[in-house]
Amino acid sequence: MSCPPKPASGTTTDNALRFFGARRHGAAYRHSVGTFRLLRASLYTRCANLTAPHFYSENQREAVGLIERDSAMSRVSKPSRASAIFVATAASLAAMTAYNIYRARKAEREHPPTGRFVTADGVRLHYIEKGEGPPVVLLHGNVVTAEDFQTSGVLDLLARRHRVIAFDRPGFGYSDRPHGSAWSARAQADLLRAAFVVLGIDHPVVLGHSCGASVALALALNYPQEVRGLVLVSGYYYPTLRADVLLSSPAAIPLLGDLLRYSISPLLGRLMQPLLLKGMFTPLRVPANFKTGPAPKMSLRPWQIRAESQDGVAMIAGALAMRHRYQELTMPVVIMAGTKDRVVKAKQPRRLHAQIAQSILRLVPGVGHMLHYAVTDEVAEAIEQVGGSVTTLDKTRHASFTAAAA
Repeated sequence: MSCPPKPASGTTTDNALRFFGARRHGAAYRHSVGTFRLLRASLYTRCANLTAPHFYSENQREAVGLIERDSAMSRVSKPSRASAIFVATAASLAAMTAYNIYRARKAEREHPPTGRFVTADGVRLHYIEKGEGPPVVLLHGNVVTAEDFQTSGVLDLLARRHRVIAFDRPGFGYSDRPHGSAWSARAQADLLRAAFVVLGIDHPVVLGHSCGASVALALALNYPQEVRGLVLVSGYYYPTLRADVLLSSPAAIPLLGDLLRYSISPLLGRLMQPLLLKGMFTPLRVPANFKTGPAPKMSLRPWQIRAESQDGVAMIAGALAMRHRYQELTMPVVIMAGTKDRVVKAKQPRRLHAQIAQSILRLVPGVGHMLHYAVTDEVAEAIEQVGGSVTTLDKTRHASFTAAAA
């Protein structure tokens, strides 16, 4: 529809308005005339901009595109857009989930279980066993699995004189982690104690690294008569504020965590992994056999991410629950830590050493969190030292270790 022609100034309409307005209503009506002229002017301006004045008919306003009739298209336009976004998002999540499951299964094909399985308290655990002699149990930290002790060489070195059993803690490697349990350090200790009974592991020396040190402490505190001694490596013993807990906590939340672990978390983990591994080993380089080993790929499986995130979140609560009980320990304890550890500060092992009277503290200079890769022989020596005395420590060795740590 075209706009009506704009009358020129001085037309009959203008003259009539001016004449009758002046005679009938004086100044007030002349104001109305001005208002009418503004309305008339707006009529043509709006028409030029395809904006109809109020006195256009509905058909005229529809013709210039100012309104549209209620059609099936107009009724479904917004819902259709929302549906399209929902479908695209769901398709993306489904694609990421399928890809991450494929990558996880591929990692398991490349690194199949190398040990055996035992069922304790209804939970299936994977463990690696090697050697004969007095038993030694190895408990790994976060991110890695029981094979970490093989990769570092600790397991083979100890197996020369001991029966060595390295467990995949619940949810790591090929061990199950049933839903419905918080799987705190104490819960994991209870499960391991049940596994000891099934496997006939009697009075072992228990070595725990990082998060595994918390489980080892819970085992010794709650079953003191069943643990010969402890070797605690790079452990976390007292609650502190930790940024890594904040980063890992979303993946530990029920439902939301399931969505993240199968979609976004493995992809983000793959991007951040080089920096994570560097922080674990710094100031030393990440060993080549660790890079090609099972840990990097296995740690990105959705089901292991669940265990990693839950253990990270529970770490502070576990330390909070045990921090006042460490002096209860009566068995020999060796505490080892690297002076360059960026994951756990050196004041933590010092504080633990002060709280456990019969403990030995060994701070290794120039070494980070993955201490057992850097000083494998010294870790094995600590096992021998703890296993060699059930009730007392050699005072001479105690003094030399303490002096070396000072």
